[in-house]
Amino acid sequence: MIVTDSLLDFFLKTRKHTEKICKPLENEDYVVQPVVDVSPPKWHLGHTTWFFEEFILKPYAKDYNVFHDDFSFVFNSYYETVGKRVVRANRGNLSRPSVKKVYEYRDYVTKGIKNLFQIEQSPELYDLLEIGIHHEKQHQELLLTDIKYILGNNPLLPKYSDDFEDHPIEKHEREWIAMDEGVFEVGHNEKEFCYDNELGRHKVYLQPYQIANKLVTNQEYIEFLKDGGYQRFDLWHAEGWDWVNANNINSPLYWHKIGAEWYHYTAKGLQRVSLNAPITHISYYEAFAYAQWKGLRLPTEFEWEAAQQFFPWGKRWEWTESAYLPYPNYRKAEGALGEYNGKFMANQKVLRGGSVATPEKHTRPTYRNFFHPHLRWQFTGLRLAQ
Repeated sequence: MIVTDSLLDFFLKTRKHTEKICKPLENEDYVVQPVVDVSPPKWHLGHTTWFFEEFILKPYAKDYNVFHDDFSFVFNSYYETVGKRVVRANRGNLSRPSVKKVYEYRDYVTKGIKNLFQIEQSPELYDLLEIGIHHEKQHQELLLTDIKYILGNNPLLPKYSDDFEDHPIEKHEREWIAMDEGVFEVGHNEKEFCYDNELGRHKVYLQPYQIANKLVTNQEYIEFLKDGGYQRFDLWHAEGWDWVNANNINSPLYWHKIGAEWYHYTAKGLQRVSLNAPITHISYYEAFAYAQWKGLRLPTEFEWEAAQQFFPWGKRWEWTESAYLPYPNYRKAEGALGEYNGKFMANQKVLRGGSVATPEKHTRPTYRNFFHPHLRWQFTGLRLAQ
């Protein structure tokens, strides 16, 4: 069956790509967890494997034997339905299972999935496999950003890889795209894969607005720094201003002032800031303050979606002015998979687009990423609107 072969091939390529991301690592890199938001690479390798074992092999593969009885406790992330798990902040304490054992686990489960899908299965099972593939793709991006955080907090600032370009340049000239007022449809059409938070498609009314066709650059952001942007309370939300002062924030994540020059940690190690590359690793608070400084604003997620066809996107996750909330008639899925998105719809901001770390075939105009407003270890940037 064509769908079996193509989806299985998609699965196998995805599994290989995850391991390719980890190839530059030393064994010692696999266990480090500098902060609670960053998970050790070894945990990502195990968790993405556990997802396929827990939700596909255990319930659907006849006579399946789990690889290890403790691995569900170790590699469950936040699924209350499944059972107890290691506290997120303690993932870096897992010196065992070893890296070697986790790779054996990956091989065992990959073979199990391959054997199961050698014969035709139900549409529901294909849907589960597809969700699992995209779940692993999400973790491929997290792997890259977590690895960067781990190495970027090493005092030696070691290089990750010369093959990953995290600061590409947008070469087109900046223009303002004028959007007329009107009614626009937003949300996914359900013809291809999407997450439940992209459903249901609905109409929104937008006032006339303009949106930039280009992301804010490092050079533009440096002007904000020079003008004392981090010292001016009037540019910040009260919560953002508290965050700046409590954490002594005075520049984007990974930036270092050496003499009169700004440097930043990159996948290639410490380098001088590329002035023409889009700013990244900033929080929503910083994006908002910069927009205030410019006398402009961030677009809403609906303004972004209505206009995205008119500009290139995908180099940075773009903060929007929209809270992460359910669309009309949103319904969580039954069981554990209902915990995937819906229970996080509080106190978070929507980001749109994608980033240099987002894997192929994993982003689309309706994709709704979401993070707490203070977080910035992802490749986050901003696009201005007015």
